[in-house]
Parts: sequence; C-alpha cells; structure tokens
Amino acid sequence: MSAAESLHQIVKAYDVRGLVGSQLTAEAVEALAAGFVDEVGASGSEVVVGHDMRDSSPEFAAAFARGASARGATVVSIGLCSTDETYFASGRYDAPAAMFTASHNPATYNGIKFSRAGAQGISLDTGLAAIRDRALAYLDGGIPPVAEPGAVIERDVLAEYAGYLRELVDLSGIRPIRIVVDAGNGMGGMTVPAVLETAAGLPALPIEVIPLYFELDGTFPNHEANPLEPANLVDLQRAVVEHGADLGLAFDGDADRCFVVDELGDAVDPSAIAAIVARREIRRVRAAGETGQINVIHNLLTSRAVPETIESEGATPVRTRVGHSLIKDRMRETGAIFGGEHSAHYYFRDFWGADNGMLAALHALAEFGHQAEPLSVLSKAVTPYQLSGEINSVVEDVPAAYARIVEDFQGEGELDELDGLTVRGRLAGDGAWWWFNVRPSNTEPFLRLNAEGEDAHAMSIIRDRVLALIRQA
Repeated sequence: MSAAESLHQIVKAYDVRGLVGSQLTAEAVEALAAGFVDEVGASGSEVVVGHDMRDSSPEFAAAFARGASARGATVVSIGLCSTDETYFASGRYDAPAAMFTASHNPATYNGIKFSRAGAQGISLDTGLAAIRDRALAYLDGGIPPVAEPGAVIERDVLAEYAGYLRELVDLSGIRPIRIVVDAGNGMGGMTVPAVLETAAGLPALPIEVIPLYFELDGTFPNHEANPLEPANLVDLQRAVVEHGADLGLAFDGDADRCFVVDELGDAVDPSAIAAIVARREIRRVRAAGETGQINVIHNLLTSRAVPETIESEGATPVRTRVGHSLIKDRMRETGAIFGGEHSAHYYFRDFWGADNGMLAALHALAEFGHQAEPLSVLSKAVTPYQLSGEINSVVEDVPAAYARIVEDFQGEGELDELDGLTVRGRLAGDGAWWWFNVRPSNTEPFLRLNAEGEDAHAMSIIRDRVLALIRQA
C-alpha cells in the first residue's frame, strides 16, 4: 500500500487512526505534523504534543516533534497524559495540540487527535482534510525546513490539570465514599491518583479509591480499554459488589470517557450522567448570576429524559448530530454551558468546550456525595425510560435496508434526518411513546440502531420491529 493510500485510510472524520507500521508510520507522522503546523499557522509559536501509554506512542510523539519543529513550531512536549490533559494544555496556553492515542482501540492501533488553539476541534471539514493533503505533498517531496526551526521543550501539566478540575467541582464537603476505579491499564491509572487522591499534591478527599488495572500497559493485558462494550465492565461490576463500594468508574484508554456503575454492579446509562451534570451546571451558572437563555447540548441519541431535565431547570436543550468535533463547534456557536453524548463524552464550557470524562466523574461524585440515596435510585430518577443501547447489524445492502425502514414508517410517525433517520411515534394500543434512530456507519457495512420507549414494552416492540426490517434477507 502506498503512503498516499494509507493516509486516505487513516485520516478519519474527526481524527487520525490506523494500524501501527502498515498504515501509521513515523514518516507519515512527521508529514502530518508539518502539515498541521502549516494549516494552523503555528510557525514561530508553540504546539503541544502528548501521548498515551501505547508502545508506539513515544516514537510517534518524537516523529511529530521533528516534523513540527522543521516547520518552525516550538514543540511543548507534555509526555504521558490523558487526552483531556492535552485539551487542558491547549486551552490554558492557547496553543494547538496533538495527542497520540487510539483511545479504546486494540494495542495494534494508534492515532492522533488534533486541536486548534483553545482546544477547538478539527474535523475533515474544518482542517483535517487540508492537513492530510499537505502531508501527502510532504511525503512526495520532503519537508523543507524553515529558516528558523523550532525547539522542543518539556513541560509537566498533570498537577496544574488536577488542580484546575478540583477548582471546577468542590468535593470537600461530600460524605465519605468508597469507589472502585477500572483504568483498563490506560491513562486513568495516572490521572485518577492525581485528581481523586494526593499524587499531584492536592488535599485528600473523603473518597476511598480501590484501584483496578492502574498499571500503564498499552498491550491491555486484562481487557480492552473500551467500557462501552459490556464485557469490559464485568471486572469492575464484580469488584464494586465484592468491596461493598458506593459506585464504580471505568475509563477508556486515553481516559477522556468515563462510565459509571452503581452499588448493585449495574451500568448507569451515560444519559443519566448527562442529565445529572446538566442540572448541576444549570443551577451553578444561575447561582453565579447568569441571566437570559442558557443552552445545553445533547446529541439525538441521548434519552428523552436529558432534554426534559434541561427544560425543567429553565434552560434550552440544543439537539445535535453525533460527533466529537461537531459538538465542540456547536458548544462555541451556541455558548452552551454543557454538552452530553450517549457515548459518555461530556463537554464543558469551563473546559474550553472540550470533553472531559474526569470532570463528569467529579460532578457525579459531588451529586452522589451530597445526598443519602444509593446511586441506583439517583440514576433511575433522572432516566425513568427504557433505552435499547446501540445495536449494530451487518447489512449487505445498507441503502436498501434504510429505504425499507423509511417506507414502513411513512405516515405512522414523525421522521427527520438530522443524523441518519429518526422516527418518533406512539403505540396504537396504550399510546406509550417511542423513538428510534438508524445510522449507517461511515466505515463499515453496519446499520446502528438506538431506540427508547416510555416503558420496556414500547421499547421492545419498536426495537424488534426495526431490527426485523434491518435484517430482512
């Protein structure tokens, strides 16, 4: 495979991601770094670079430094870090940033998450395609160094990052809490002791942390660092029950997403966390004296309870498509104070509009620690409806399956195509409401189904009906 073919394969909608060696190489990284510096106009100024614990990450970070400095950028290397640490550095120092990680993907993968200065996202439509095209030219003709190449300096931001998060959410007054944290051998093994404990020199909190897989190991020897898959939560769920913990937290590989397990060992839907954090943030800014319209973002796959919670607090829900960089853009455009996704990405105005799983976890701990109910009761109260979760189906003819669904529901429900196909309606018998969304995958022959019902009966009826249409031979 040629370098050009590889670049077109690994530059995705919102980031760069591919197989180490066969697709993503040090040569490609150098070219991407040079293209990035040119695209964001960083020659003569600073660019932040950080990396996760994967075996290939230090080599790639070094290759990035070579390409970026050749085009005149001063590279600020922050070393081992979580993805949201690079967002912190990008926001705090107002500098573009690159993070080497493949998030929850297996050890054979790596990638790059780019940010403009101020932790602004970059997608194919807002600069990533241009970075790719510049990199292709550099791979073909070499990277011409500028008259004054940049230097490479090292900076440790972990303590500053941890302190900033503690300033945003005050946990000092909560009741004592026992939690189990599964870091999945990812970067949460470094950030959790800094933020929730005293590794960064911060005062102790009334939180007992029982660590699970805190050793940084990019081979992921215990399970994949992808808490979205139920199989990867099993160890955490068991440990929460065995230790009599109040709750459990699971982080993905680069620790920018956080999943929550209640005291019974049951997974808490990310929509419940989104509703809890939205309510807390709305009340906080109102108490701080903000007046006028307050916007809160939710993507179209979160529970109906999320916009209902936002409206009940007197704020305005803003419904969006799914997508990391897209939601960052919408955060800026709308001035939203918070944004929540079904996939456990949580975005904060006070964190430069970027997503931060650790900050969402702090809010969940604060909410739980200031009341007496168990988490199972608290989470059920904010998400009383029944969600299906995302169901992926391999489909040979995706357009034909999509067309069957549209035809079957014409005239029966309200249809929109904000992102895939969303249909809302009510059961003919008891009138219980339902909605579902079907979205084709950008990269695989999949149709992704998400459904919700007013009760379990309504959800199962609509879920099974749509699945039958999707999987019709």
